[in-house]
Amino acid sequence: MKTKDLQTKFKRIETKYLVHKDVLAKLEEDLKMHLIPDDYPTSTITNIYFDSSNFRMIQDAIAHKNDRKKIRMRFYNSQPSLDSQAFLEIKQKDAQGVGHKFRVTASAETILDYVQYGIRSPEISDDALSEQLDKLRLRHSGIFPMMYIYYDRFSMKGIDDPQVRVTIDHNLIYRDEAVTVGAGKYGHPLVDKDYVIMEIKVPGTCPDWLTAILDKHQLVNQSFSKYGNAYLKSQAAKKGILQEVSFA
Repeated sequence: MKTKDLQTKFKRIETKYLVHKDVLAKLEEDLKMHLIPDDYPTSTITNIYFDSSNFRMIQDAIAHKNDRKKIRMRFYNSQPSLDSQAFLEIKQKDAQGVGHKFRVTASAETILDYVQYGIRSPEISDDALSEQLDKLRLRHSGIFPMMYIYYDRFSMKGIDDPQVRVTIDHNLIYRDEAVTVGAGKYGHPLVDKDYVIMEIKVPGTCPDWLTAILDKHQLVNQSFSKYGNAYLKSQAAKKGILQEVSFA
């Protein structure tokens, strides 16, 4: 069985694109001239986002206020349980738009105990991540599971530079009720069924060949947050308003 070293700190530029399925096949043909499937190319991703009880963290992120941190627990599993291995991740963008991510891996139960109650297991070994989380828990008077987001992902990496990564997410759903591990895979559509979300992740400048492919297919970088849009759609639904997906 293949093993993969766990990377716990990331610093990279991430851009997102809304791609119509009519364009996707030809786009993938062009991408495959320069990319190969990742070591684990297909995955099912379950995310639980943590926030204050009044969603203050995502409100700050949408308004570009404070440090715009996001905290999530991620599973590469469509039906996780409390015993499932998960990643606890803190994501943040700096003033230059570079994304930073810190993560540790532990059981879901261990992560929930730590995030909600401050009970730290030896598995939570990253002191820098723990310090950030402790400050956020204190600032917001507690952090809780507030949003579920699921999607299927296909991942590719550069032939010449494996640090160039492209992922395509589809079947995206969300919910803000029953945000518990083991509640099952269900929710509301996050994007129109005719679209997918493509993400490009590079350590620096986007390669010329990739820029040319984006130009060829007239794809423009969008400022899109899965959690941010799930929050906006869920709040609009409570008011009986049809919320379009926002890329502002």
